[in-house]
Amino acid sequence: MDERLKVYDDKMKKTCEYLVNDYQGIRAGRANPHVLDKLRVDYYGTPTPIQQVGNVTVPDARMIQIAPWEKSLLKGIEKAILASDIGINPTNDGSVIRLVFPELTEERRKDLVKDVKKKAEESKVAVRNIRRDGNDAFKKLAKAEVSEDEIKELTDNLQKLTDKYIKDIDKLMEEKSKEILTV
Repeated sequence: MDERLKVYDDKMKKTCEYLVNDYQGIRAGRANPHVLDKLRVDYYGTPTPIQQVGNVTVPDARMIQIAPWEKSLLKGIEKAILASDIGINPTNDGSVIRLVFPELTEERRKDLVKDVKKKAEESKVAVRNIRRDGNDAFKKLAKAEVSEDEIKELTDNLQKLTDKYIKDIDKLMEEKSKEILTV
């Protein structure tokens, strides 16, 4: 692959990776420890990911259990979960915190699918913006005595990359939507 295209390929790949990470945080009716990825708990004055201060397990399909290594962290973890947007009330029994995921209603599933589609559309826009930036950069190369054929080839290859990543984003969106709608 041409070095001039590699830059844009990397940016488009990062956009897809960001979407995948974003989708991991969307809960689809079953317990997924990734919903805790963005949460931080105050650990001796340092905001620390919950996974680094305790043992996070999924004992059954609709429950996450957090067993902190220090009992003093229970309140902090509980506070972080309550302050987050995951929408689940933690239950604290003095040694572990349990998050029980309720069964999603049909309406909630449809809302989540809309959210998934919105995030996919935002990623597609980002990929198209990267393509536009690439095309602008290639047009500037014309002034640097690069042949028109070479510029045409670069823009065509950039369009092929764009099409590939748009297709990947559509596939990710379909998979996540199907996962959410599966009861």
